[in-house]
Amino acid sequence: MPVSQAQRVLPFFNYSHFFQSQEEELVSIFKDVGRRGAFILQSDVRQFESSLAAYTGARYAIGVANGTDALIIALRAAGIGPGDEVIFSSHTYVATAASIFFAGATPVAADCMADHMLDPDSVREKITQKTRAIMPTQLNGRTCNMDALRAIADEHNLLIIEDAAQGLGSRFKGKMAGTFGIAGTISFYPAKTLGCLGDGGAILTNDDQMYAKMCLLRDHGRNEKGDIVAWGLNSRLDNLQAAFLDAQMRRFPKVVLRRREMASQYQALLGENARLTLPPAPEENTDHYDAYQNYEIEADNRDALREYLKANGIGTLIQWGGKAVHQIPQLNVKASLPVTDRIFDRCLMVPFNMSMTDDDIHYVCDHIQAFYRA
Repeated sequence: MPVSQAQRVLPFFNYSHFFQSQEEELVSIFKDVGRRGAFILQSDVRQFESSLAAYTGARYAIGVANGTDALIIALRAAGIGPGDEVIFSSHTYVATAASIFFAGATPVAADCMADHMLDPDSVREKITQKTRAIMPTQLNGRTCNMDALRAIADEHNLLIIEDAAQGLGSRFKGKMAGTFGIAGTISFYPAKTLGCLGDGGAILTNDDQMYAKMCLLRDHGRNEKGDIVAWGLNSRLDNLQAAFLDAQMRRFPKVVLRRREMASQYQALLGENARLTLPPAPEENTDHYDAYQNYEIEADNRDALREYLKANGIGTLIQWGGKAVHQIPQLNVKASLPVTDRIFDRCLMVPFNMSMTDDDIHYVCDHIQAFYRA
């Protein structure tokens, strides 16, 4: 049984636990990297890139400074720029749209479906003569219906560049998020399913030319000989962070399994509550294998529920500060997206991280049920 309310405080994400749970190993890695003087683009980066590529099934993985840079580099390597339009889901972090903007192209917002993923029908409606690419967000540890998006891309000769920042470990029909298009990007922000102790990102690709261009773009346009052969950026994955990530990569499959177990528990404890809409359950659709980066519910009387949970020591979060990209007036990304609008009136992320015990999940669910009973 859950412990009493007075004894429990559950932050939305426990950053100190993230470090403390693996402190001895992380400190050992820090000492090893420091003693070797291995700070920029050393063997640890290459080792992690190899591990990540092997896990995802991608031909290449390229470590970069963060997930936003990953998107910008992928777009620029694909030749997308001024005069082009890129369609994206408005239910995403602003970085998705910002990467399109800073590549010089125009971000075009599309609607999402009931599972919060990019709606292929909405994508089709947004296509113009200027459209060059589709950028699906693999959201909350779930992969979009990539068959439908691929069919649209093939029909209209469009590129697919995936924002898989939250998608690592998820699959659609057995294929990993980040490997469906010409490039796919990942974020290693600490709260991600695979996180480092700062910023970090990666790009996946199976395309030889894209790989070569992106390697130049991340490191000042320098080739393997150290010669400047093109304009480039400074966006290298820090070698120390790469070492941290590679250590975690070895146990990552077990992390995904635990997160799926946690999702099953939330489903069992809340699935009968008609006032809530839960994410798809782990075994609901065999096309999808979800990694559950987040557990984003929809809730009646959402704001009052959030305050009630806060009063009982339970931290929650409304993604993106409570606004989809098209709802941020300063960005001027205007669109009529009724499904996304409805979702943002109701969406709420409950605690869902590796510091949580089964009792913690019961505690959260007991209080959600108590709120609606009242």
